[in-house]
Amino acid sequence: MKIYEGKDVRNVGVVGHGGSGKTSLTASLLYTAGATSRLTRVDEGNTVTDFDEEEIQRKITISAALAYAEWKKVKINILDTPGFNMFMNETRLALAAADSALVLIDAVSGVEVQTEKVWGFADEYKLPRAVVVNELDRDRASFERALASIQAHFGRSAVPVQIPWGSERDFKGVVDLIRMKAYSYTPDGDGKGKESEIPSELADAAQRAHEALVEMVAEGNDALMEEFFEKGTLPVEHILDGVKTAVRDRRLFPVLCASALRNIATDQFLDFIVENLPAPTDREAVAGKLNGGEASRKIADSQPVSAFVFKTTADPFAGRITFFKVYSGVLKNDVTLHNVQRGSAERLAHIGTPLGKTLTPVTEVHAGDIGAVAKLKDTLTGDTLADKSSPIVYPAVKLSEPSIAFAIEAKSRQDEDRVGNAIHRILEEDQSLRFYRDPQTKEFLLAGSGQQHVEVVVSRLKKRYGVDVALKAPKIPYRETIRGKADVQGRHKKQTGGHGQFGDCWIRLEPLPRGANFEFVNEIFGGSIPRNYIPAVEKGIIEAAQTGFLAGFPMVDFRVVLYDGSYHDVDSSELSFKLAARKAFKNAMQQAKPALLEPIMNVEIQAPVEFAGDLMGDLNGRRGRIAGMDIRGNTQIIRAQAPMAEMLNYQNDLTSMTQGRATFTMEFDHYDFVPAQQAEKIIAAAKAAKAGVEEEEEE
Repeated sequence: MKIYEGKDVRNVGVVGHGGSGKTSLTASLLYTAGATSRLTRVDEGNTVTDFDEEEIQRKITISAALAYAEWKKVKINILDTPGFNMFMNETRLALAAADSALVLIDAVSGVEVQTEKVWGFADEYKLPRAVVVNELDRDRASFERALASIQAHFGRSAVPVQIPWGSERDFKGVVDLIRMKAYSYTPDGDGKGKESEIPSELADAAQRAHEALVEMVAEGNDALMEEFFEKGTLPVEHILDGVKTAVRDRRLFPVLCASALRNIATDQFLDFIVENLPAPTDREAVAGKLNGGEASRKIADSQPVSAFVFKTTADPFAGRITFFKVYSGVLKNDVTLHNVQRGSAERLAHIGTPLGKTLTPVTEVHAGDIGAVAKLKDTLTGDTLADKSSPIVYPAVKLSEPSIAFAIEAKSRQDEDRVGNAIHRILEEDQSLRFYRDPQTKEFLLAGSGQQHVEVVVSRLKKRYGVDVALKAPKIPYRETIRGKADVQGRHKKQTGGHGQFGDCWIRLEPLPRGANFEFVNEIFGGSIPRNYIPAVEKGIIEAAQTGFLAGFPMVDFRVVLYDGSYHDVDSSELSFKLAARKAFKNAMQQAKPALLEPIMNVEIQAPVEFAGDLMGDLNGRRGRIAGMDIRGNTQIIRAQAPMAEMLNYQNDLTSMTQGRATFTMEFDHYDFVPAQQAEKIIAAAKAAKAGVEEEEEE
């Protein structure tokens, strides 16, 4: 394929709420530009960018995918991103490689929860963007209502550059408000419009919208403002220049019209991207660090070569595939670059330009363009590859932490042997996952952004790597503690033939604040217990505390003061004092009012305002405490604290309560006492489980 310089490249992120038509729009753009030979469909499972088995089966985008189209001597790299909350980390990573964004809005629903989230990502990256009112051919679609929703959420800077021609099933084309021409399309056609004069029924609306656009364009430019006041309008070429400048300065967010599924107005999009969205070389220098100090690198071929890795995929056949954006220099095939974070050399053989799951080979990639390469040894997402003589490093993208964890269990011994390696491969690809062993419950936990996220991983383990695992709700890591004090003796005496065993200690037990864990204080004076036996007393207490007293959970947040005891010159030993300490601990528990603690989570929910009442009622039913509330646009943000035990099934319940329009994050905050009624059930269940295990062992 042709090699493009940075000035002839556009890197465009296609973003929006789940179901707004991002993958369909990508498919239409590729077909109209001639990158694919037919119009592919999500429903048929044959789109270029939703090629993963899970995506085809679920009919949603799970991972960001790349494709390119060539249009009017410009290469357009399209980054098709997920729109569902639990896969949003993929969207955030993809936008790190974009220079602009197309934000899709459903013409029926208007701005939705995830639309606001992706708009926030675009703000974070300072991306110029255009808004696409999509699915205008649907029943109850309304451009006017969608535009009102866009302006209510994102301000008056969102101004139409097109208005629709026809509505719902009669949507047939668009009116270009810059050139004041109409374009009609054949539904499911080649996406190339037939130009005509504006129909009489749209003339007045088009004129009003044209004037509003011209006024907005002139506002930020003194010369244009003067010309506008003088002539009452602006010539087309000045409007074009004004739109281009205002978009790049993020003063204007143009609103366009489409039916991606029916391939209506796609050529207008391609023209708009080429004419108005910035090339990477138009953007400011990229900030990084060089030799420990702050640095920045201009996106230009003349600079030393450097590239940022924004995505990694693990293919069981092709191995690891690394996607990178060249920030500076010209990256040539077969070059060896330095991985700055890991201090290793990487040879980039067979570089290519991604078109879905295929790589089109290229000899070089210029500054600002995106490429991919297979089989790098050490490089992962967030790494920088650079010329060793100028090892600049770019900051990694900060991803949100997992909100839910599940226990996983291999279904067979064979699966058990292979599960670690397979999960490691998936973790290389998806850095928003966590895999770890809970030291208390001894379970292996897989944590992700939501239940569906973790289920996708389990499905991939089976399909890609032949590893079958079962998913279970994790055991709650309860703790035990004390509410009262105790002053007790622990005495261990055993006489056998030869040496006996003797250890005797007096301890005081008292509670500590939450999070203090354990403290041991030695107040022995006068040698009532020899110094060399003191550590054995501490060890005995720690061992006894590990298995608790009430239900077998570790005991925390208490202090033990060893203040007296006695010993025998011949029969005392470390073991004797360790056993004496364990007895003292058990005796103390009879007096110290032992109690159960449970993990309390910080929960933040974002949902449309109309669901706030139901959500707060549900949280109260889960023993949650509302900590604060905010409203952002049409989104209600609820912050609360709730016990982990009550939140294990929250993802599914939240989805059904809000028709899938709400999202939540959850992280551990602190431990607190379990109410007596719940504590009794937990203790009874733990004793029953222990009795069951003992019976099995006896058999």
